[in-house]
Amino acid sequence: MTVNRRRGEIAAELDGKSHRLCLTLGALAELEASYAADDLTALVQRFSSGRLSATDMIRIIGAGLRGAGHQLSDDEVGSMRAEGGVAGFAAIVSDLLTTTFGAAPKAEDGPNP
Repeated sequence: MTVNRRRGEIAAELDGKSHRLCLTLGALAELEASYAADDLTALVQRFSSGRLSATDMIRIIGAGLRGAGHQLSDDEVGSMRAEGGVAGFAAIVSDLLTTTFGAAPKAEDGPNP
């Protein structure tokens, strides 16, 4: 599967099938609403805490799948399997967030506007 990382797309294998994921503006708005976040900065702060729950991973992967055009509910995403189990899901979330928002700034770099 070909993806365009400049457009924020990644490929992930779920249930043995390759899927495109993308956190489009609509997908990000869905996540803002889901977390009652006032803006993208609040969303980034939540995700960069390094503490994501299984529910967080389901929501992020689900939003990424829907952003790429897949019609899957969070319940359906929650029943999917990834190679490597939870670590595999965490790797998908990390890749998707890094592709969407860029690498986290180093402490000496200061905040990323």
